[in-house]
Amino acid sequence: MTEISTNRVDWRVLWASGDLARFCFISLGILLHATNETMVATVMPAMVGELAGVQLVGWSLAIYELGAIVAGAAAGRLVSYVPLRTNMVVAALLYATGALICATSPSMQLFLAGRLIEGLGGGALVSLAFVSVERLFSRAIWPQLFGIMSAIWGVAAFSGPLLGAIMTELLSWRWAFGIFTLGGAAMALASFLVLDTPQATKPKTSTGKAPPFPFAALGCLAVAVVLIASAGVDIALLRSSLLMALGLIGLVLFFTIDALKPRSRLLPARLFSWRTPVGDGMTMVAAFSVATCSFGVYGPLLLTSLHDIPLLTTGYIIAAESIAWSILSILVANAPPQRERLIIVGGAVMIAAGIAGFAYAIPLGSIPLILMCALLQGGGFGIAWPFLTRVIVASAPEGEQTIASAAVPTMQRIGYAVGAALAGIVANASGFSQGLNHDAAANVASWLFLAFVPLGIVGCLAALRVSRPLGQPREAIG
Repeated sequence: MTEISTNRVDWRVLWASGDLARFCFISLGILLHATNETMVATVMPAMVGELAGVQLVGWSLAIYELGAIVAGAAAGRLVSYVPLRTNMVVAALLYATGALICATSPSMQLFLAGRLIEGLGGGALVSLAFVSVERLFSRAIWPQLFGIMSAIWGVAAFSGPLLGAIMTELLSWRWAFGIFTLGGAAMALASFLVLDTPQATKPKTSTGKAPPFPFAALGCLAVAVVLIASAGVDIALLRSSLLMALGLIGLVLFFTIDALKPRSRLLPARLFSWRTPVGDGMTMVAAFSVATCSFGVYGPLLLTSLHDIPLLTTGYIIAAESIAWSILSILVANAPPQRERLIIVGGAVMIAAGIAGFAYAIPLGSIPLILMCALLQGGGFGIAWPFLTRVIVASAPEGEQTIASAAVPTMQRIGYAVGAALAGIVANASGFSQGLNHDAAANVASWLFLAFVPLGIVGCLAALRVSRPLGQPREAIG
């Protein structure tokens, strides 16, 4: 590990020591995961045209995020027993295997199996990337390295849809996944060759006992997401209602079991209590994460089916949402604390306006309006999320700050998984259960976004509460 005596990074020293090369390969895991996560939206129209199975479109994101949640939780604990290099190699091979299954799948069902394996590998790679920074690099340069990793995630988020659209237009949607197969294999080989330091080749030594893995909680979450997604596959009032109810019970059990296991807890205590800033903030995170999935999952499919808008154009629109998120988060980064309330509420209103606007703009087919809604949604996240995260972490009880900081991205992933499953129910109930055609797409286009407007309102109400001035009464949480 290269020791740096000041907070200034000497990149030449890092390169000469080999640490910079190690960091580049570690960051490749983030690039692979985040690009694949957003790419699937623009390959979906061509894929559904070949494999059919439009009823299972919502599963493509839900199952991927579910795998990422489970693997992300497991990877941080496995380094206590298995060397970091071994973990990285196995995760990369899992990712490559999943991508290969997706690229060669003859049916939507096999494609979804590949997405689950991809999610497991990608989620582990991301978690291990952050663990690697702590294991392999000097604490003095952590802020710079984490900043670079955030930038890589931003680049991947807007390049993924473009990559999917370009590969589909020029070659085939299968080649889009073929690239990730090669990327995962290269990542595995590079991890084996580059991660050759003692810190990477030996299990993490610890004086204490490693935290237990939350098997029961994550098991409930997995079953809940699958039940909710299954409720939309074959719409029938009694069957779908029963599966939906069981899925919601499973979610309640997940949150309950997680709260009862302090040593393996993934989320802060009193998670959705509106009596504390942490509860208000996590409610806002959950509401908006669930409510904003629809466009990322179904947007390109609807736009190409209804208005013959080119895939590349839909890729630009999704990319613009990610760019707005990145740029606005940078622009407001140095805003004074007294503006925090206005920024959080303003961001929440922008997100809700984007959700509602899609319900009008997508059936109309107006590219400028659709682009404006995407910019509102992405920009709202960009300005609100940094300050929201700061409020959640700062308001958490002593000893829970670490859990609170990790809880925001964890809750986002849970929200994406649940949101994609719910979007599948709405889409199939409003027309896609009969297959993909113009009339079905026209009906789906409105209901798919209107159905999530109430959650957007909940998010706005939570934003108003989380950003209340400190002088107003709040329940003590310390």
